[in-house]
Amino acid sequence: MKIVIIGGVAGGASAAAKARRLSEDAEIILFERGEQISFANCGLPYHIGGDIQDRDALLIQTPEKMHHRFNIDVRVETEITDINPAKKTVVAKHTLTGEEYEETYDRLILSPGAAPFIPPIEGIESPEVMTLRNMSDMDRILATLDNTHTRRAAVIGGGFIGLEMAEALVHRNLSVSLIEQAPQVMAPLDAEMAEPLHDTLRQQNVDLRLNTGVKRFTLEDRGITLTLMDDSLLKVDLVILAIGVRPETTLATSAGLEIGKTGGIAVNRRMETSEQDIFAVGDAVEINEFVSGDPALIPLAGPANRQGRIAAINALGGKAEYRGSQGTAVCKLFDLTVASTGLNEKALKRQGTAYEKVYIHANNHAGYYPGASKINFKLLFSSEGKVLGAQATGLSGVDKRIDVIATAIQADLSVYDLEEVELTYAPPYGSAKDVVNYAGFVAANVLNKSMTQLYSENLPDALEDPQAILLDVRNPDEITQSGAIPGSINIPLDSLRQNLQQLPKNKTIIVYCAVGLRGYLACRVLGQNGYNTRNLAGGYYMWQQSKHCRPVSNTERKVA
Repeated sequence: MKIVIIGGVAGGASAAAKARRLSEDAEIILFERGEQISFANCGLPYHIGGDIQDRDALLIQTPEKMHHRFNIDVRVETEITDINPAKKTVVAKHTLTGEEYEETYDRLILSPGAAPFIPPIEGIESPEVMTLRNMSDMDRILATLDNTHTRRAAVIGGGFIGLEMAEALVHRNLSVSLIEQAPQVMAPLDAEMAEPLHDTLRQQNVDLRLNTGVKRFTLEDRGITLTLMDDSLLKVDLVILAIGVRPETTLATSAGLEIGKTGGIAVNRRMETSEQDIFAVGDAVEINEFVSGDPALIPLAGPANRQGRIAAINALGGKAEYRGSQGTAVCKLFDLTVASTGLNEKALKRQGTAYEKVYIHANNHAGYYPGASKINFKLLFSSEGKVLGAQATGLSGVDKRIDVIATAIQADLSVYDLEEVELTYAPPYGSAKDVVNYAGFVAANVLNKSMTQLYSENLPDALEDPQAILLDVRNPDEITQSGAIPGSINIPLDSLRQNLQQLPKNKTIIVYCAVGLRGYLACRVLGQNGYNTRNLAGGYYMWQQSKHCRPVSNTERKVA
C-alpha cells in the first residue's frame, strides 16, 4: 500500500503518523510545499507578542524527526501541481530548483489547508500589508516590528487571529487600531456576549473601529495610510490582515473533485472525496456542523487532527466515521477568556430554528475564597431541552464550562441533565452548584413554566403596553452606583412581601435585578400571590450589554 499525503500541519501530519501506527508495511510519502511539516500555527501570535520566547518551541514535528521516528518519506519545499485520479499519479515540483517528477499512489490524502482571504482593495499588495498563516509570515512580521520606526499598527478583522494579534502588538508597545466591518468582534459570539471583548480592547487603549472596513491602502514615504469606509484616514507603519481564510481548493478543482456548497472540498463521513481512493481533511474540507447537520467550514486544529486520523484509518481499509464539528473554540484577550461551542443565536435565527436562551452570571469558584470572578454564560436550547450551544466570557474557568457543554452536546444530554451533572468542587476551583448546574436549573425553570422570561431586546416593545410595570428589586445603593432602567420602580427583594399592596394585580410586572437570580425569586413570591410576572433574562447586566446592540425605542427616548 502506497499512501501519498499532500500538506502537513494538523491534518496531514496526523494522517501520516496514524497511518504508520496502523501499518509498518505501508509506503508513506508526505509532500509539503513549505519548510516545515508540523508547526503550531495557533501559537504564532504568542511568539510575536513575546509569551513564547523560543521560536523552535512552535515546531511540533520536524521533517527529520518524522522520518526517523515514523519511517515516513518527508519531502518539504515540494509542491504538488497536478493530480490525475485515473492514472493515480501526482506531479511534484521542487519549489527551489523547479524540478518536476511524477509520483504514483494507491491512496491519496489531501490536506492543503486554507489561505488568508485577500479582498480586492486598492493598495493591498503593499509590503506593509501582511498576513499571518505560517512561520515565514511570522518571521516577516517580526522583522518589521524590529524596525525602530514601527510604532503604529492596524489589525483588519476581529476574529481569533485579529484579536490575538491586537494583544501581541499591544504587548510590544505599539499603538494599535482594530478595524472590523461587522458591528462586533468574534463572529461565533452573539452581539451582547461580545461586549466584554469590546470593553477589554478599549481598556487596553486599542482604537476599536466597528461597522467600517478599508476602502484603500496608500503607501507613503514612511508608513501606509488607510482610507476607511467612513472616509476617515488612519496612518500606520504596519497592517495585519486577519479577515478570515478560504479553503485551498485549486488542486482539488483541477483534479475534478466535487466542491461543496460552502466552497470546501466535499467529503463524506469517511473523509472520502468524490473520487475513489482520494481523501481530504482539515481546513480545506466541507463538513457537517454537528448540531444542525448543515454543511460548514470549521477551520480548527482539533477537527483537522481527528479528520487526519480517520482518513488514515479508512485509507488502510478501516471503517471510521467523522461525526462533524460543533466549532468548540476558546480565545485569550489580555486577561479575558472567551469561548463558545455549538450554534449561536444568529445561526439559529438564520435557520428558522425555535430556541430558548438563559443567561447565568456566577462566580468561577466559591465566592468566599479569594480571587473569585464572574463568568458570563449564555445557554441556548430547544423547547424539548436539547442543548444547542453556549458562549461564555470571564477571567477564569470559562474553558472548563464550555468544555462541559461541548461534551454534553456530543453526548446528546439535555438541560435537565445539566441540572444533575456532577462536577469537581473545592473552594479554589468551583462551587457546590456550578455555573453549568445553574444553567440547567434556569433552563428547566423556563421549560417547566415556573418562570416566564423577557429578553432585553424585547423589553422596549413590552414597555409600550400601558399594562406593564417595570420593577427593580435591587437594593437602593446598587441603583445609586450603577443606575437603573428608565421608567422602573424600586422595591428591594427583601422588603417585597411587605410592599405587595403597591403593585396592582391587573398589570404585568416585569421584574429585574442585577443578573437575574433575585428577579426569579421575586417572580416566585409575586406569582404565588396572584401576580402576572416576567423576569428580565440576565437582569440589568444583560440589559446594559444588549442596549449597545440595538436601536433605542420610542419608549426609551421618552423616559430617558
